[in-house]
Amino acid sequence: MNTANSDLLTLVLGILAVLVVASAVGYVLQRRLSPDGANASIENLNARIKAWWVMAILIGIAFMIGRVGILVLFGFCSFAALREFITLTHTKRADHWALATAFFVVLPLQYFLLWTKQYGIFAIFIPVYAFLLMPIISVLRGDTERFLDRIAEVQWALMICVFCASHVPALLTLDIPGYEGRNVLLIAFLVIIVQLSDVLQYVWGKLFGRTKIAPKLSPSKTVEGFVGGVASATLIGAGLWWITPFTPFQAGLLAFVITMMGFFGGLVMSAIKRDRGVKDWGNLIEGHGGLIDRLDSVVFSAPIFFHLVRYWWSAT
Repeated sequence: MNTANSDLLTLVLGILAVLVVASAVGYVLQRRLSPDGANASIENLNARIKAWWVMAILIGIAFMIGRVGILVLFGFCSFAALREFITLTHTKRADHWALATAFFVVLPLQYFLLWTKQYGIFAIFIPVYAFLLMPIISVLRGDTERFLDRIAEVQWALMICVFCASHVPALLTLDIPGYEGRNVLLIAFLVIIVQLSDVLQYVWGKLFGRTKIAPKLSPSKTVEGFVGGVASATLIGAGLWWITPFTPFQAGLLAFVITMMGFFGGLVMSAIKRDRGVKDWGNLIEGHGGLIDRLDSVVFSAPIFFHLVRYWWSAT
């Protein structure tokens, strides 16, 4: 077994151990505090743990398949997230061709460019070409009512759900000297740290949270939860330096950056939900809401993480 596979196996076993412990804790809490299912916090915790099992298994399968599996997984995530986003927009019949182009032309082309490792066009395809193409397709239908709102929402949906999300598998395209064949571990580092930060902010907030950090956007987020979650995730990131091309200090610094971006990403996406008067983006994942509810932190951190690694560590 090569070093990359050995490190990935160690990481997977560690994640499984954490999930087993979490499941055991959830079971004990339910038996003691919510035997009749009346404690909403305990029931929500167990629903989240069950959802994490499903997501961990799906991601693990994709990692085992390799590059194709990861591209297919995140391509599906982009499609599902785009669908969730579009359901909350003010699109009209005149936008149907633009939406069809977004789902069945722009999205697959973005991931095809990743497959062929065409970074030059991948990096500008959606922000430039799709950005200009969407309003052109819609305006040809001649409906100008709320035109700016409608087209801006579709452009935002593509940027968040496809462009930003595609930067996670884009980590596979980086050529890092001395790190050949191990790029999948960069994806693991990004996803684990960002998602752990969310979980730890929730836990710290439940244990010690007193001061609301953004009561109008996300009432459950507290200053104590934010500080404790970011600090904990940063330390864990530094401890996971061995799966990355970074030193412990560099891994911790990058972990801090992506957890901060993840936090602000969550606030931005919460603001959009509040604007639309909904609690969750969807109900695809029990205990977690929609797919965007799980991707919001990742999509804001992925492009920053990708470009920092590409600029400082990649040979191309």
